[in-house]
Amino acid sequence: MRDERVEAKREAETLDEPAAEARELAERLGLEPYPVRYWVVGHDEMNELIAYGGFQRRYPHWRWGMNYERQRKKDRHGLGKAFEIVNNDDPSHAFLQESNATADQKAVITHVEAHADFFANNRWFGLYADRGEGGPNAAARLERNADRISAIADRPDVDRDEVERLVDAVSALEDTIDQHSPVDAARSVAEPGVSEDVSDPDDDPVAAVEEQIAELDLSEEVRRDVFDDEWLAAHGEGIEPEEPRPDVLAFLRDHGKRYAPDSGKAVDREPWETTVIDAIREEAYYFAGQKQTKVMNEGWATYWESVMMGGEGFAGPDEFLTYADHMARVLGSPGLNPYKLGFELWTHVELRAARRDVIDRLLRVEGVTPENFHSRIDLDEVAEALEPHPAIAGAGPATLDELAELAADGDPRVDAEAVDRALSARDEGEADGDGGETGPDGGPDIEQYPWKLLTREGLAERHYVLSRPEHRGALRNVSRETLDERARYMFDVERYASVDEALDDVDRTAGWDRMVEVRESHNDVTFIDAFLTDEFVREGNYFTYEYSRAAEEHRVASVDADDVRRKLLLQFTNFGKPTVVVLDGNYRNRGELLLGHRFNGVALDEESAAETLKRAFELWGRPVNLATIRVEYSDEAIRRAKRRGAEPEGEEAGVRFQYDGGEVTEHDLDPEIRERIEADEVDYDTKPDDWLA
Repeated sequence: MRDERVEAKREAETLDEPAAEARELAERLGLEPYPVRYWVVGHDEMNELIAYGGFQRRYPHWRWGMNYERQRKKDRHGLGKAFEIVNNDDPSHAFLQESNATADQKAVITHVEAHADFFANNRWFGLYADRGEGGPNAAARLERNADRISAIADRPDVDRDEVERLVDAVSALEDTIDQHSPVDAARSVAEPGVSEDVSDPDDDPVAAVEEQIAELDLSEEVRRDVFDDEWLAAHGEGIEPEEPRPDVLAFLRDHGKRYAPDSGKAVDREPWETTVIDAIREEAYYFAGQKQTKVMNEGWATYWESVMMGGEGFAGPDEFLTYADHMARVLGSPGLNPYKLGFELWTHVELRAARRDVIDRLLRVEGVTPENFHSRIDLDEVAEALEPHPAIAGAGPATLDELAELAADGDPRVDAEAVDRALSARDEGEADGDGGETGPDGGPDIEQYPWKLLTREGLAERHYVLSRPEHRGALRNVSRETLDERARYMFDVERYASVDEALDDVDRTAGWDRMVEVRESHNDVTFIDAFLTDEFVREGNYFTYEYSRAAEEHRVASVDADDVRRKLLLQFTNFGKPTVVVLDGNYRNRGELLLGHRFNGVALDEESAAETLKRAFELWGRPVNLATIRVEYSDEAIRRAKRRGAEPEGEEAGVRFQYDGGEVTEHDLDPEIRERIEADEVDYDTKPDDWLA
């Protein structure tokens, strides 16, 4: 009988070296990843980890079983093989499936190292991760949440069904957080983490209002007439924010109650209920970083995986075809593929930066102007000059002597110490008569890992984007407008006497440096907004499609870059879900909650909105309202459009949905509220103002 633990241990031992070498290569390429702990798990355990969102323990809830069953069926029918799962933590934890081929395991390891770099350096992940010296420590926090909620569900004075009902309600609203703020920004407790399972006796909203009234120094008669008990109750239960509150969950936690069916009234929550809300809200902030950067993060990992596995031969000759099939499946997945879109956008970022660097230098050549650029510059000769040095391109045992000469001249592209050790190992090996490939001093294995002979500068030249066959024509496609724009910023710059002199100064790391810079501060929305250019859309053959009410089918709507960008931005804004904020916690002076859908041209799914209102009611305990705008099409407009072969013109109408524990009802929307929720233009709600500088 096979012992799974023995098999897993044996598999893990074979991956020790690739993991160590991948880390060294990643750092040599300029990445700065979190430490990574690798775990080899069986097939079924991998499905469990995926169901739990990458962690081994989560709080008790039925959805984990649903996730597991879905993943198991996808895996069984070949609809979604899981190669790995990695979580954002310091250290990161990566789980590799035991049954993967060696080439797949190596691909996963290089992919994970790039993910760990993204986790450690992207500021959107930092909104959760900046938790003091202990780091994010997400695994411990989520495990503590699991223990607390499990303990609550096991208490004899708590109905387990009530715990599950509450988890259902909070989970339905878990994306209604302020994704642009740290997790602790809207907390009512001072310390990070889940609030203790106790009530705060000082947190009494009615008492706070009474204290404010006392400061007015009113007579008792006026006090009774104006600020009676009913007024106090209404104003003490709610809050009227001056600005819309995006963290709906925090507002519900701080000001919500629980509806008691027996009395038909809202009653104060039990302390354990606040603990559950806090725990799930905190986890929502943890996963927000992943949701906001899916395209960037997966594209980043895929890019560096391809550099290491293909470009640096991390996949051995007997593994390369397996790896090529692996990458083809990843990039060839149907639908909106974040791996493919992200990979292509990162390559575009690299290409633009490298091309700009070369153009800037060529425009500084004496006599070269935007007007005569293409006639004065032989771009074929430029392309040849940008090819990597032969010894750099072919770094390895065969070029060791040439690299040694470069190292002796102080060439920054060569790791002089590694070259010296390799030479010593070769000489000692030749003296021992074993062919000179290895030496007793343990010199670097430059046969399998030739990159050990190069620095980041050398690797950047070896993989220079403008020397790749698919990008050799990139300079030829530069427009006059781009040349004029670059020349506009050249005032008192030093000039080059010749093209050769200019090309000698080209910075081969410009593309990678720009990628690292972008990786630090962007999320998917800002990334797509900034770098999905007309050129990218044109060369990638991107287009938008929509459902035609006239033709009653989907059709291509536009190939215009602005339309493609807008469609993608809407798809990624707020995790691809409607943006809902708190407008009023004392709506109509009745203690009702008023939520507002920030309408950006895309209408709500009203059936889903009605169900979500019911969940919000469970956390508020009183009537809940949702203001939105819908686009209405009359039957006559649709018929007229069909006759003309055009799309019907709809009319925008404000609507307010209300739920008070019975049925969801629909009402006309006050014009003032409508004005508060509609955007003058499409509102992508991208990032904090202080990041826009």
